Amino acid sequence: MTKQALYEIMKRHPLAVLSTVAHTTVPQAALIGIAVTSDLEIIFDTLKSSRKYRNLVENRNVALVVDCGNESTVQYEGVAAELFGTGMEHYQAAYFEVFPDGRERQKWPNIAYFVIRPKWVRYSDFSKQPEQIVESFADSKFQQWQAAP
Repeated sequence: MTKQALYEIMKRHPLAVLSTVAHTTVPQAALIGIAVTSDLEIIFDTLKSSRKYRNLVENRNVALVVDCGNESTVQYEGVAAELFGTGMEHYQAAYFEVFPDGRERQKWPNIAYFVIRPKWVRYSDFSKQPEQIVESFADSKFQQWQAAP
């Protein structure tokens, strides 16, 4: 599987469960709407009053799971960064393609945008025989292998 193929899969599934860690080291999870770039960066918005926002300000490390249906998922670990200034426009454009209603939320006083850059990504499809599992680390080529029987 290529990075492009994984991008094509991810962009068809605009919801993910995001896991963050609170300052008390308690894990917290939330369903979020996502857009993905061809570099497998994930963009989402949130309110500054949310638990995930507070957690991301303190600890930028995150994990996500994207349910791709039919027994397939993308597991994803990365580092989140809040978006500011002119660099934000590129990411907002990608996000608004997936969520046009996000343009209205842009006017909210407490809205914040994040981009997550991947460190580790794993695609699993257990509907295939044998199962398909593809794992990649940042700055490496995607490699494909079969799961052991």
